[in-house]
Amino acid sequence: MEYAAIRHFADKRYCYAIGKGHFLIRLEMKKGDGARVVLHTQNKYLPIEYLDTRQESPMKLVCSDNYLDYYETDIYIDTVCLRYFFEIEDRQGNVVYYGNHAFYEACIREIGRMFDCPQTLREEERFGLPAWAENKVIYQIFPSRFATDQEVAKEDWYQAPIGHRADLKGSLRGIINHFDHIKNLGVDILYMTPIFCSDSSHKYNIHDYYRIDPSFGDKEDLKELVKLAHQSGMYVILDGVFNHTGIDFFAFRDIREKGRQSAYLDWYYIEDFPLVMEMGKRPNYKTFSYAAYMPKLNLGNPETADFVIDVARYWIQECDIDGWRLDVGDEIGHSFWKRFRAGVKAVKKDALIVGEVWHYAGDFLEGDEWDSVMNYPFYDAAVDLIAREEISLSAFVGNLNFVKGNLHTGLEGYLWNFIDTHDTARFLHSAGGDMGKQRLAAAMQLLLPGMPMIYYGDEVGMEGGPDPDCRRGMLWEESRQKLECLDYYRRLIQIRHGYPALTKGAVIRQETDDHRGIWYLERKWEKCHVVLIFHVKRGSVSLAEFSGGWRELIRDRDFDGRLHDYETVVLTETRAENDSVGADGNGAETLPDSAVCAARDGMTGSIKEK
Repeated sequence: MEYAAIRHFADKRYCYAIGKGHFLIRLEMKKGDGARVVLHTQNKYLPIEYLDTRQESPMKLVCSDNYLDYYETDIYIDTVCLRYFFEIEDRQGNVVYYGNHAFYEACIREIGRMFDCPQTLREEERFGLPAWAENKVIYQIFPSRFATDQEVAKEDWYQAPIGHRADLKGSLRGIINHFDHIKNLGVDILYMTPIFCSDSSHKYNIHDYYRIDPSFGDKEDLKELVKLAHQSGMYVILDGVFNHTGIDFFAFRDIREKGRQSAYLDWYYIEDFPLVMEMGKRPNYKTFSYAAYMPKLNLGNPETADFVIDVARYWIQECDIDGWRLDVGDEIGHSFWKRFRAGVKAVKKDALIVGEVWHYAGDFLEGDEWDSVMNYPFYDAAVDLIAREEISLSAFVGNLNFVKGNLHTGLEGYLWNFIDTHDTARFLHSAGGDMGKQRLAAAMQLLLPGMPMIYYGDEVGMEGGPDPDCRRGMLWEESRQKLECLDYYRRLIQIRHGYPALTKGAVIRQETDDHRGIWYLERKWEKCHVVLIFHVKRGSVSLAEFSGGWRELIRDRDFDGRLHDYETVVLTETRAENDSVGADGNGAETLPDSAVCAARDGMTGSIKEK
């Protein structure tokens, strides 16, 4: 047993309240080291001679990444302060006791050698996440390229490759006019990249945060779009570019004009004058990357911070938007984000706050800053496994489990899982145009817990290289669309909505087989059981135990036990009489949310090959 790998801190990462008197406690150890872990607890202030409050709770191995196992247990307590320690048995039968960052051969008796958990403090740190957002499906739009309400020549709209300066005249009115496409896809949330005044196609260099760019429309258009979405049971998220501004933003313009005499010097990080703004030279002020036209705001300055928070509050109050996605969020300090959260939640308690970070971001997700994050670890793992074929299936699952094992358990249904965005090459491009790989990636994105984010056009098989080519005009002509792909996306979203066990269910059984490329997941939620199997390789595999008596939901057929190239199946054992596809109030096809999910209980053993 490797003691150096055993890790626990008595803080809100490893010991936290998930309800009143309901606590989750977590322990990490080297992968494969442990055979049994038990949590020992007792009341700190009541001596056992007076009242024996000692209890033992077995801990469950909930997931493993590529190096560590994560054990958890949840307990109910009613005390002022809890003391606890761990009993750990390895695979050779050796037992050690771990308390207050020290190891002991004998069971710990002294209260001072145990970890400490003050109940009230931990309960006051409880996560508050917007219930409406959990496991919802997002549709991302790049407004300048999605749809227009003007006449644009086909050769301009469908130009490929495309550059930054191409003007396709995309607009909010264009989105409104094509809203039925979004609605019929079955998504729950519309997220738009920036829409405020800017002289670029991407609008990440904003000049006026209180005005929608005239090329997109005006405030009334945004109000109409938000109202349309809300009437359809959907939500709207805007992109908050608060790390930096454009050079024509009033404060930076004042600095350009007045130099050291400007009243706004503290709004930015100016190193010297005159300002170095020429292309190809390093700016002498902080910027996004080294882009001189995107000067970085100093949000440690209270006046600047107040301005940004007022902007965020204004658009919620004025247009009833449902939250913000925060551009370059990890380059802004924690103290600001704490203020930002308090300000935004004061005007809309259940507003969703999501940060853009291209790596693990646990320090922003402790309940007092953001609600969620763009899940780049999912994107990286999906591209490496499916598109590039550079990692094994077990490594892919391990990468996902690193995030799961280190974040608050309540966050799993809120992570934005995507396979491409406006900042990356289209997945289909990364996969060499292989639609089988695209379907597999979409299935992983849409059938696992989290908030899957579909980048506009993926559902019709859009292609495009790295930024800016990933921002082509949306394919509106059916002759240009891959209609089978569109049907596939719709069906996956139907199943996701109709079978909550896929996203909410406890994992009853999970296996990976790198040789055959099979990832097997069985989940249960209330009376609903589903079996989810991903095949991540070319060729066919046969699974003997599923060769009869199973219904495959994606293709709505009896399952013969065979999976083909990059195929995904969602299985239920029997097809209930009421398992029929209907239409919901949004015009999208739906699946029943009932006992149709019943599959056989107590499945054991490994997946067998015919």
